[in-house]
Amino acid sequence: MFGPSKNKRFNTLTQTLFLWTAFFVWMTGCAGTVQAQTPSQAFDIEIQAPSEVQDYLQRHIELQRYRELTDLDASELARLLTAAERNLQDLLGTLGYFSPEIKLVVQDTPQNPKAARHVLITVQPGEPVKIAEFTLDFTGPITQDEATREQRRAIRANWALRRGMAFTQANWDAAKTQALRQLIAQRYPIGTISASQADIDPDTQTARLSVTLDSGPAYRLGPVQISGTQRYDEQLVTRLAQITQGADYSQSQLLEAQQRLLDSGFFDSAFVSLDTTGNPMAAPVLVQLREAKLQKIVLGVGISTDGGPRLSMEHTHHKVPGIGWQAVSKLSLDRETQSFGTELTAPPDASGWRWATSALFQSQTSGSFEVDSQRYRAGRGQTSERTDRNYYLQYDRAKAYGAGLPTVADALSANYAWTQRNFDSLPFPASGYGLGAELGGGVTLGSSREPYLRVLARWLGIWPLAGAQVGTRATMRAGRVALQTEGGMVLARTGAELPSTQLFLTGGDNSVRGYAFRSIGTELANGAIAAGRYLATGSVEWQRPIVINDKLTDWESTVFLDAGAVADKPSALRAQVGVGAGVRWKSPVGPLQIDLAYGVAVQQLRLHMSVGFTF
Repeated sequence: MFGPSKNKRFNTLTQTLFLWTAFFVWMTGCAGTVQAQTPSQAFDIEIQAPSEVQDYLQRHIELQRYRELTDLDASELARLLTAAERNLQDLLGTLGYFSPEIKLVVQDTPQNPKAARHVLITVQPGEPVKIAEFTLDFTGPITQDEATREQRRAIRANWALRRGMAFTQANWDAAKTQALRQLIAQRYPIGTISASQADIDPDTQTARLSVTLDSGPAYRLGPVQISGTQRYDEQLVTRLAQITQGADYSQSQLLEAQQRLLDSGFFDSAFVSLDTTGNPMAAPVLVQLREAKLQKIVLGVGISTDGGPRLSMEHTHHKVPGIGWQAVSKLSLDRETQSFGTELTAPPDASGWRWATSALFQSQTSGSFEVDSQRYRAGRGQTSERTDRNYYLQYDRAKAYGAGLPTVADALSANYAWTQRNFDSLPFPASGYGLGAELGGGVTLGSSREPYLRVLARWLGIWPLAGAQVGTRATMRAGRVALQTEGGMVLARTGAELPSTQLFLTGGDNSVRGYAFRSIGTELANGAIAAGRYLATGSVEWQRPIVINDKLTDWESTVFLDAGAVADKPSALRAQVGVGAGVRWKSPVGPLQIDLAYGVAVQQLRLHMSVGFTF
């Protein structure tokens, strides 16, 4: 028990603690009130300017960095505004405006001294500077080599900034970069920009541009130096890469070699470069590789308007024990086609030719019929960036379910296939052409042996509509025209029992749009649609880039007209027409094509979607 004196001291201590606690709470509340009244920023910024410059100024003006300095006094803010005016002039200069009117006003809030000040910036950019003239010169060995005349002409022809175009710093930098890239892409990998000048006259609102490219020495390809291989020998790498020693340096040749190495499947990564530190006349080509796993399985899902949802599984063995060949087996299932196939491919020889053998088992909707088929093939092939060649023996067997067709048909044939691609760039070509042909002769293996001849040819041409007006507004909006045609025929005695897989059908995403997949064929007496002996298709398409604010996007619009026919006699060919419009997108995996087409003969609208460019 406490005595009276102790109780009194305890009460006094309690009251003291209570008063100090109350005082602390009161001070904390006052401090919170004061802090709440302190503005979170020293000033805010409002920019009044035309829309083409307002967003750019708002994002890049350096004054934005100082808004959080709440202890700025009037003199410091005035100094920042003076610097901001110079900064605005520089920013507008990068956009091509060199005579702007700029006004900065600070609006204080005397009714509340603690509130943030308001900085109002008014900008009248004036007239943009236009390009009056430009000069593009060369120095170094490129000026002494007559063989480089075409390269110099192409660099000058592709110069992006033309007379009358608006000058901006971004476009000026991009034009110089593009010119340098063209220089170092062929023969001169260490070329540089030795001089450049943009002479701006604010009084006349004109710019005079000059650039000098120094080529440096010309380089030739030397020995190939390979690193990163363990499972495969260097001979395989050199045969896949197909690098020609002694040839003039070409960046595109090295990129094509790099792509061939990746496409082979043997390597997860491949990097091909030129060693420019040594002798320019025999510069080593460095090939750095990382080998792929010996085996892999790839599972895939997809969808198309032709076949609906699709499931696939692919197994690859890069070096089959005993023979050392590459084996690829694939199972694919969708609404229209179910298939399983396997292919064995030998390593390439010194000329790039490969032996190959394959088998394919397939069940497919073919016109009005369901067809089960088998195909066995053996032969040799050679593939390059622009040309493919194949010759092979092939056995076909097809069984059709439905009235009006032979139940089973077999054939053995010898074939040659050739494809030439001359497009400016893949997989997004803007000009060029492709041509392909297949020629085969064989004999049926049914109750009677009947010889036959099979021919198929296809062609695609793409033409820009702007002619020589490269880099102009007209070029961007004119677009290009793509023409495509395909024709085929099978010559055999009437009544010869040919496998339907050797005959023709058309219709679908990549042939005659507006019609179902493989729905255009020859009409039998009972109204069913079957594969025919003659094929003719054609398509014309106008592709136009979608331009926003005078800048190209990754999208294009298109309108098209397709026509196709299949028959057993040339005189019976009757074209079925599809018309429509669509869009294209440059996706990471190739062109995405979305089309809405109207089939005139069936009087129906049909949506078509596909991905990728193949020829």
